[in-house]
Amino acid sequence: MKDRQLLMIPGPIEFTPKVLRAMGMPTTSHVASNFVEVFGTALERLREVFLDPGGQPFVVAGSGTLAMDMAAANLIEPGDAALVVNTGVFGDRFGEILQRYGAEVTHVRAPVIGDAPPLEEVRAELGAPSTSAGQGYKLMTITQVDTSTAVAANVEALAAMGREHNVLVVVDGVCSVAGEELRQEAWGIDLALTASQKAIGVPPGLALVVAGPRAMESFRQRKSPVMSYYADWTKWLPIMEAYEARQTGYFGTPPVNLIWALNVSLGEILEEGMGARFERHRRVSTGIKAAITALGMAQVPIGDHVAASTLTAPYFPDGVDRSVLGYIKEAGVILAGGLHPEIKARYFRIGHMGVVNESDVLATVGAIETGLRQAGYDFDVGMGLTAAQEAMEQDLKPGA
Repeated sequence: MKDRQLLMIPGPIEFTPKVLRAMGMPTTSHVASNFVEVFGTALERLREVFLDPGGQPFVVAGSGTLAMDMAAANLIEPGDAALVVNTGVFGDRFGEILQRYGAEVTHVRAPVIGDAPPLEEVRAELGAPSTSAGQGYKLMTITQVDTSTAVAANVEALAAMGREHNVLVVVDGVCSVAGEELRQEAWGIDLALTASQKAIGVPPGLALVVAGPRAMESFRQRKSPVMSYYADWTKWLPIMEAYEARQTGYFGTPPVNLIWALNVSLGEILEEGMGARFERHRRVSTGIKAAITALGMAQVPIGDHVAASTLTAPYFPDGVDRSVLGYIKEAGVILAGGLHPEIKARYFRIGHMGVVNESDVLATVGAIETGLRQAGYDFDVGMGLTAAQEAMEQDLKPGA
């Protein structure tokens, strides 16, 4: 693996050898007894990873956008009011999806790129009439980590507000689930969603949704048919229930190898333990961010209180542009360019989720230093590496 480059983007991520072996095994029938057992186990394990023992998991071939689409298609009816807590591009996307299904959508936006909307502003909006008919909000979406800005929302506080106003709370956890702390049942989240290629640690191709009891009841009380054929829970719920009961069902052929890999990865996640996993992601993030600060680079999030643990978004230093990413790649690490259209050329993104560890942090920071030197940036060599190592060691000390 001498020529292999380390993939440190916000998905797809690095995968464990066991997950990759599951992807490469001979494909079984989707009704084979061993696959039925694997699919049923994966559904049960999803509840444990989402920390929602009473939730209904859905595993469907598709991307994170399909998971968002499933949430909107099944929970929204024409004329419903939806509130989007917007921290970047993916808040915009959720708003567009909700509108496609007939929702009247209101966005509460951050005052500046890199911030989150003030909690009191969200609270005030939730208490206001939200449609032309004077009806209240039915649903609120929260992007826990917006991949375009690396901003993390205060999901626990926002979900509590949603419950106070009897609003369905939907969390886009595409860049957070299994990396950023998320406690679906304890925090009162009605639906959480993600995609396989992020912190879940499986190659791209699976949309993952866990719907809580209130979301499922809302779905069952619909007065109109779901306006998406493929995303309709009426089609998928019997399939999920059948596989979990270790029986077979058919609507569309499941992506067999991806589900084998999902079950392996979920097992690895649960073996580590959710608390330990959240802590490791926080420690890795602390190391990366300490290095970026030591190297004199600002970040898109305006402060630690809104900075994600799964992603870091540094601005390029003065005199350096995105060509530095090519130098960093030559040094052995692949990073991502900017995504937010208003600042796209001014920043880059470092994904650090899934199996990423302290050694990966040091390799990444070393490659960044090498790239910055080649781009002509003046700094004391090794200062980023030292800052990263010190931050991660400090984090391991008792009481840190």
